Amino acid sequence: VYLELVRALISGQLQPGQKMTSSKLAKELGTSDMPVRSAFMRLQALRALSPMPNGSVEVPLISADRFQQLTDVRTILEGTATELAMKLINGNNLRAIRRHCTELTQAARSGDIDDYLRKNHDFKFSIYRHCGNEQMIFLIETVWMQVGPFLRNLRIGFEDDLAGILGIDYHEQVVAAIEAQDGERARAAIVRD
Repeated sequence: VYLELVRALISGQLQPGQKMTSSKLAKELGTSDMPVRSAFMRLQALRALSPMPNGSVEVPLISADRFQQLTDVRTILEGTATELAMKLINGNNLRAIRRHCTELTQAARSGDIDDYLRKNHDFKFSIYRHCGNEQMIFLIETVWMQVGPFLRNLRIGFEDDLAGILGIDYHEQVVAAIEAQDGERARAAIVRD
């Protein structure tokens, strides 16, 4: 249940302000209330969900200030993770990263926002998981859970030009920098993205 909610938050399937009850979600997932309540509690501790007075939870609304703060944290963590990953990425890893980049570009060009958000996560984390720092990966994922619902809404209305507004060239720049073993350039491209 927890991992399903994490994926839903990161991919923007859950919307800011959306309310959920453990009983309703348990029924939808075909499970009991206990694992749902446990997942809710974990996600509240990570600030990905907010408690409501009646025992339900809500996907938090995000202010412009909070979004900027989370963006600042993302750029620091993700840039550092990318630069650290340079030391551990080998030829097989690089081929997988390149494949994820190609799939991400195709998703952007297709205008499918849901597919794009999934492929964006796959691409970025195919790099970050090589940083050698599990705590950093955990923190990046935690921030993604908080901004995911909001990022999906930023893209709504631009489906016809996802490739144009999403700067897919940055993804290619990241891959080129990794191929060149240029950590600073890879960091800069991830941060710009």
